Amino acid sequence: MKICVAQTRPVKGDFQSNLDHHKKLIDLAVSNGADTIIFPELSLTGYEPTLAKELATNQDDSRFDDLQKISDDKQITIGAGMPVKANPGILIGMIIFQPNQPRQTYSKQYLHADETPYFINGLQQAILTGDNNKIAIAICYELSVPEHSEKAYKSGAEFYIASVAKSENGVEKAVKNLSRIANKYSMTVLMSNCVGQCDDFECGGKTSAWNNKGELMGQLNETDEGIIMIDTNTHLLTEKTI
Repeated sequence: MKICVAQTRPVKGDFQSNLDHHKKLIDLAVSNGADTIIFPELSLTGYEPTLAKELATNQDDSRFDDLQKISDDKQITIGAGMPVKANPGILIGMIIFQPNQPRQTYSKQYLHADETPYFINGLQQAILTGDNNKIAIAICYELSVPEHSEKAYKSGAEFYIASVAKSENGVEKAVKNLSRIANKYSMTVLMSNCVGQCDDFECGGKTSAWNNKGELMGQLNETDEGIIMIDTNTHLLTEKTI
């Protein structure tokens, strides 16, 4: 199994432009044999809390049909970030597309205090299963909440993927936290971050992968879009930028 995380440069609130960039990165991942690709937090709109209410939708939105078709045709699981409508508010969601399966949405369970004016908490952990491997998904602040990674470990996850929108300072803290999680629970850990402007900060990139001892295996830079992919059988790493 080949698990991939993407690093994107989102265009503020521009779904179509961001979708087009997702497709390019998915093509790159597929050409390198990826089975799964996970994108950064709110990747299809950019991390823009003040715009979330007007941009929010649900997993059945027909604009997602292209991603579902790619998933079906290329046999790849795709996780893409989007604000999601809920009663009584908006969720920080990840729409999950799996080949020839109904779509799922994972919603961020643990919110940072800055997010609570705009979003509500999700309720359930997401575990993806492929080739007998279990992958737990975390969205940004959740990686800083010990209960989240502990629950992922207890669920039997061998892989922990953090989908984030982190500033330069924020990503340095995340790198340390994720290394500790990998070492503590003997999980392979990956992080997908963006570059460029998000909300009122500049994203720090450094999309990364760690082995199950917490050792950094690979890391992208702070400026380029691209992917990092790990082969779960050989533990070989692939890094590509566009």
